[in-house]
Amino acid sequence: MKTLFHPANARGHADHGWLNAWHSFSFADYHDPQKVHFGLLRVLNDDTVAPGMGFGTHPHDNMEIVTIPLEGAIEHKDSTGGNGVIRKNEVQVMSAGSGLKHSEFNHSKTEPLRLFQIWVFPKVRDVIPRYDQRSFSPADRQNRWQVVAGGPAVPEALQINQDAYFSLANMDGGKTLAYPVIHPGNGAYLMVVSGSVEVGGQVLGKRDALGLTDMASFDIKALAASELLVVEVPMH
Repeated sequence: MKTLFHPANARGHADHGWLNAWHSFSFADYHDPQKVHFGLLRVLNDDTVAPGMGFGTHPHDNMEIVTIPLEGAIEHKDSTGGNGVIRKNEVQVMSAGSGLKHSEFNHSKTEPLRLFQIWVFPKVRDVIPRYDQRSFSPADRQNRWQVVAGGPAVPEALQINQDAYFSLANMDGGKTLAYPVIHPGNGAYLMVVSGSVEVGGQVLGKRDALGLTDMASFDIKALAASELLVVEVPMH
């Protein structure tokens, strides 16, 4: 097993006033040649959006985009006709495919919005654009993995156009949880949403990340109550 440690404080950072953004990989004005992507994972942005503010209508194409609200609610509208409000414990997927336009705003006029937005390169280019969202029970990820988005190996998850899998878990302190790779040969990018864990001797705290390759599974020990995200992706 090979590992790549990305500490939280080494991420790119941009504070635009209405948007406070942390970038795990090169994005917009942040460029680090050592952090352009992890396999087919291209973007993992940790955004805080001020009340009533957001991203006006803008285009995307040939990218699988997964949005996971952490606090607050996102108001989404796109050119496929998809629109809705996505809250904590809901997940949104968008296959940009041959091209679409969308906007995203903080639904609240009083509370900040915190979210992860994650981009993965598609398996097939120029597919018909598609949008979907679903709510997931936190009880179903307590000390176990809840696959919220992914490819055909997990048909009950929100489907994306790639053999990539997005899994959430909430761990009690002192517990150990194994992550089994779903698609053989994939790597896994573990983000600690909150708490503290140990993987292969490496201790990770809030928003620290670890890229793992060349393994069929790995064990995570929770040093405290922790919320985890694993993005499993093909490495090429």
